[in-house]
Amino acid sequence: MAIALEQTKARALRKRIPTTRRERWAWYFYDFGNSAYAAVVLLAVYSAYFQGQVVGGSEGTRLWGVSVGIAMLVVAALSPVLGTLADFSASKKRFLLFFTSLSVIFTAALFFVMPGDIFTGMLFFILAEIGYRAAQVFYNALLPEIATPEEIGKVSGNGWAFGSLGGIVCLLIVLALIMSIGGTTIVRFSFLITAAFYFLSSIPLFLWLRERAEPQPLKKGEGYFGVAFRRLNETFRAVRHYREFIKFIVTFLIYNDGIMMALNFAAIIGAVLFGMTQQQLIIFMIIIQITSVAGAYVFGILADRWSSKRSLMVSLVLMIGAVVWMIFVQDVRLFFVIGAIAGFALTGVQSVSRTLVGQFAPAEKSAEFYGFFEVGGRTSSFIGPAVYGFIAAEAALLLGERGMDAASAEQTGIRIAIGSIVAFLLLGLGLLLKVRQPNPVESSQTPDLLP
Repeated sequence: MAIALEQTKARALRKRIPTTRRERWAWYFYDFGNSAYAAVVLLAVYSAYFQGQVVGGSEGTRLWGVSVGIAMLVVAALSPVLGTLADFSASKKRFLLFFTSLSVIFTAALFFVMPGDIFTGMLFFILAEIGYRAAQVFYNALLPEIATPEEIGKVSGNGWAFGSLGGIVCLLIVLALIMSIGGTTIVRFSFLITAAFYFLSSIPLFLWLRERAEPQPLKKGEGYFGVAFRRLNETFRAVRHYREFIKFIVTFLIYNDGIMMALNFAAIIGAVLFGMTQQQLIIFMIIIQITSVAGAYVFGILADRWSSKRSLMVSLVLMIGAVVWMIFVQDVRLFFVIGAIAGFALTGVQSVSRTLVGQFAPAEKSAEFYGFFEVGGRTSSFIGPAVYGFIAAEAALLLGERGMDAASAEQTGIRIAIGSIVAFLLLGLGLLLKVRQPNPVESSQTPDLLP
């Protein structure tokens, strides 16, 4: 009865304060900025710089996986508590501001990482990554506040598509500087550019978007963290009402392992298997970002016209096909084609997954549900890269001990590790078949489900 009353109040509040066009664009612009971080730091520049120059060789691949894993593990531990706290205190924007600031500051600090600075390179990246990933909990939790259940797929897709454009713009700026000037200093300077780009793009959200939720009063003698743990406990005890959501989170954890492995090691794969230069890697990531725009837009529309589950399955099948092809390809030109297909598919996977959480979540528990979603995402982001880095490094070591030269052993280890990406994606697709998605119209009111 109490839950139903809270849901009724949340829906009434949403009706009283309609979303403006400016607020949605503010939400889109935040994605525009944080996608620049993903494109430059995670995908195209810092990952390859760290692996190749800060550390070097298969040890660089392993330590990159360890760095990503540590950051994801921290966010996985923090997300449920902070998400619940943000729901109760109506402070999603405040948490978003804190973690965005953390990411921006330490992205800029990557400028000071020189070749050989392994500890500093790992520490600054881990802190930037914690800020980036934790901020997404609260950014995503604002989605149900600016979109109705009927249009949430389209709004999520539009945000992802516009965000991908931000990655393209920032990569083009960085590419122009590297091609015209070149050198390690310009590579490092690109991290300052990315930090400024991220910061400036986030400003409209904090100025224009109004948080619809209202803070709930504390009981006498109760603190916010006590409330957070109590509400989490209540959610766990009431988990039988959200069993399809839990099934989806487990499924998401599995297939997102594959997505994170592909994303976090794409630049390293290109550099090791095909000897791609920094300029080639940036061009490769620009292609991925361009097709990502199309993928986010198309799969966002399909999620509303078909169903989110069906749209997600199609995007996973495309991703599996691209990764299987990657194992066998020898020509760098075909690797660019694979990147284009993967870019189109992976943003469909990510955007539609975010849409499904919004459809599962009761109105008054959006940040809490996105906190659990972030646990699945960050846990898989820890497991996947750690598994990939371990397999690639151990396979290269074993092959080297059997007489294979170091370069060939490293390349073969990478190809073997790519097979683990396929395994995670296939298992996730199989589990997804057993998940029933919520009815888009009724999901904020009852647990009614679609096949």
